[in-house]
Amino acid sequence: MPISDYRTALVTGASTGIGAVVVERLAKRGLEVHAVARNAERLQALADATGAVPHAVDITDTEALTRTLEGLEIDVLVNNAGVSRTGNILSADEFAVDEQIAVNIRAVLHLVRLLMPGMVERDLGHIVNISSIAGVYNFGGNTVYHATKAAVHTLSRQLRVDGYGRRVRVTEICPGRVETEIFGRLLGDMEAAQRQFYDGYESLKPEDIADSIEFAVDSPRHVNIGHIEILPTFQVPGGLNFERREG
Repeated sequence: MPISDYRTALVTGASTGIGAVVVERLAKRGLEVHAVARNAERLQALADATGAVPHAVDITDTEALTRTLEGLEIDVLVNNAGVSRTGNILSADEFAVDEQIAVNIRAVLHLVRLLMPGMVERDLGHIVNISSIAGVYNFGGNTVYHATKAAVHTLSRQLRVDGYGRRVRVTEICPGRVETEIFGRLLGDMEAAQRQFYDGYESLKPEDIADSIEFAVDSPRHVNIGHIEILPTFQVPGGLNFERREG
């Protein structure tokens, strides 16, 4: 099912970074793209530039999200929205846990619940979930983020089982470090985040992720690209620590 087989798409976290680039890319390929994010001003600017349909809604508000999606037939769903908080489970507060669960996995489940049945009925659809290497590799910090992205990883595989026998494809995009605003929001200082996480590093760009999504969605109809792990060349996951104690 190349992109030409599809008519519509919906992208969450669309106002900036990966989401905005994906909206632009899919719109250029001729799809009617519904762009979902909380920032109405940014969404409108994106809509003016791309022709996308803006929906300023908080995806953690399930009632509002349900109203927004009512009557929409979406062929390509890109679950891109995500948040993170610093610290591991020893330092996490209630808000950090609840917010990341609400955005990173609960909203994803509801979006799929609301849109996948229509794909199954039409025998046509593609769900793209943006996870993270944090969901498949263990490294220090951001424990709740790791847990929620691991859930997205498992969900992506399970959806293929749920849609068995129908022409509904599911792709998980599993990136390493991408140069977006996520670290700036994490630190509350975009310039500090730029210096700490991006200056001197050859990080991925949002366009790299959009390339991988376009490749998966544009594959022939008999091909399902299930999992794409994409990292900067100089970023390597894994490693082993072993604390030594004497006496």
